Amino acid sequence: MSALIPLFVIVGLFGLVFAIQVLRSLRVIPAQSAYIVERLGKYKGTLDAGFHLLMPFVDRVAYKLNLKEQAIDVPSQECFTADNVKVHVDGVLYLKVVDPKRACYGITDYRFASVCLAQTTIRALIGKLVLDKTFEERGTVNAAVVRAVDEAAGPWGVKVTRYEIQNIKVPDSILKAMELQMKAERDKRAEIARSLGEMESKINYSQAAMEEAVNKSEGEKERMINEAQGQSAEILAVAKATAASIRGLAGALTLPNGAEAAGLRVAESYMESLRKLSEGGTRIVLPLDLADPEAITANASRLLGKKS
Repeated sequence: MSALIPLFVIVGLFGLVFAIQVLRSLRVIPAQSAYIVERLGKYKGTLDAGFHLLMPFVDRVAYKLNLKEQAIDVPSQECFTADNVKVHVDGVLYLKVVDPKRACYGITDYRFASVCLAQTTIRALIGKLVLDKTFEERGTVNAAVVRAVDEAAGPWGVKVTRYEIQNIKVPDSILKAMELQMKAERDKRAEIARSLGEMESKINYSQAAMEEAVNKSEGEKERMINEAQGQSAEILAVAKATAASIRGLAGALTLPNGAEAAGLRVAESYMESLRKLSEGGTRIVLPLDLADPEAITANASRLLGKKS
């Protein structure tokens, strides 16, 4: 009986090991994951998400891969631009595994290899650009890094989706010089804008003054034309009235007592003129015969009588 105890212990141990191996052969793989199975050291297959049963003692899970898109930090590195300025550039690389078998057997560490390739590519691209263009061409640089790394990572079963530059750090002395340059450029643009504004303002003022002068001259011209037309119309009307008056007076002189009536009218006009001249205390010295209304009337009548 005592001789059977070691046998039971050995059988129990084998049974325990077999049970453990059977349990280890039961695998539940989560979503967006892939397990690489090897049978006796040789690639057997790739297990997708779900429940799987492996062959005990023969199959083993050699690699576990995450199929989600991964964000990998690309450490900062020194780069020299085309104008020999040292800058520090860091970024983030986004990639995902599309072929688990090649990702495991095509390269030792696809993450490390992708980061190193991104660093060398960004260093080469920055070396082709001057400092000012380095900040302006971020999108172009990012696209070039994605193309270069994705082309190299194809045999590794890895797809590079995008790369983003996070920071471009320049030395403090260069940064101060850039700030002075930008300030000078802003001042230049401000002066140009101010001068253009003043020029446009002067042009507008001169155009307004010219239009005002033209309008005034046109108005003055119209006023002078109107006044001339009014004066000519007035002269014509006065001439017509005078002619009519003379014709009427000539006709009246041929009537009986016409000369006496005309002399009376002349005397009345004379007396009215004398009254206007004597307004305001004005002293008037006249010949003796001009001060006698009767003499004036008689002379006018005699003169009109001779005329008729």
